[in-house]
Amino acid sequence: MKLAKTQSDTIVNFKEKTSDKSLSNVNRYGYLFILPFLVVFLIFNIYPILRTLYLSFTKFSGYGDITFIGLDNYTRLIKDTMFWNSLLNTVKIWGINVVLQLGLAFLLTIIFSDMKYKMKGLSIFRALFYLPNLIAATSVAFLFGALLDWQFGSLNQILLDSGLISTRINWLGQPGTAVLVVAVIGAWMWFGNSFLVLMAGVQGISKDYYEAATIDGAGRWTIFGKITLPLLKPILLYVAITSLIGGLQIFDIPFLITDGIGSPSGALNTSVMYLYNTAFKYNNVGYAAAIAYGLFFIIAICSAFTFKSMYGSNKNKEVR
Repeated sequence: MKLAKTQSDTIVNFKEKTSDKSLSNVNRYGYLFILPFLVVFLIFNIYPILRTLYLSFTKFSGYGDITFIGLDNYTRLIKDTMFWNSLLNTVKIWGINVVLQLGLAFLLTIIFSDMKYKMKGLSIFRALFYLPNLIAATSVAFLFGALLDWQFGSLNQILLDSGLISTRINWLGQPGTAVLVVAVIGAWMWFGNSFLVLMAGVQGISKDYYEAATIDGAGRWTIFGKITLPLLKPILLYVAITSLIGGLQIFDIPFLITDGIGSPSGALNTSVMYLYNTAFKYNNVGYAAAIAYGLFFIIAICSAFTFKSMYGSNKNKEVR
């Protein structure tokens, strides 16, 4: 009996060892599968970030020798009125953009999630609303540049023919209207994306809440304010932060729709456009790298503040 027990224990131990070996071999194969992604991620993501950080402490024109100058670029950045003006321009464009974009996305979400309306054809509307987001920024810039042309634009012609204006409006030649135009274009391009995200959040909420509220006689605004809005808070946080990150990095439309340096009167000179021109037009790559990290820290602080403002108050209430 003892001999048989010893043999069975030996077989069990052998099976455990062989299974451990086979599992370790499988794990090694797993590392091989993720290796291509890891290599590409390190080369095209991590290395540029670290390289930019290093260049932000140097004087470098894009070619030639690199001179280490410590924190001089960051000291210059703090005192650079051009950078702060470009950041203010960016905030103006983003502020108008986010109000229009999220306002329209919210309105559409309320309409399509209303239990009483029961709107049909949601999939068709989702595709139509998201369509502007699929159009290349170059095409959008040239399209609106042609529509808003001062002398030959279709918009001015329509307004003149209808008698709404008596003289042509230079939409892209005046600071106020130029900022408004770029903000409206951005809202038109991105409201569909915000709508899809918000609508996905609404569809993830249990219908039992809405049915119970409807039976109790709650109105649509009460349902939206007491059920939909609180349960959408995680989605709203995501939309707010991604909108903030994207808005403070706006570049393509202002760059393409103007002369590339922020005309008129520098009103469309955004932070990233200033960064781009500093690096590739004025050949000051070291200072441009410092601008990039300065903008990164500003976005990080604003994102943290947004997160704290949306969730900090709730935590304080729970503690009380």
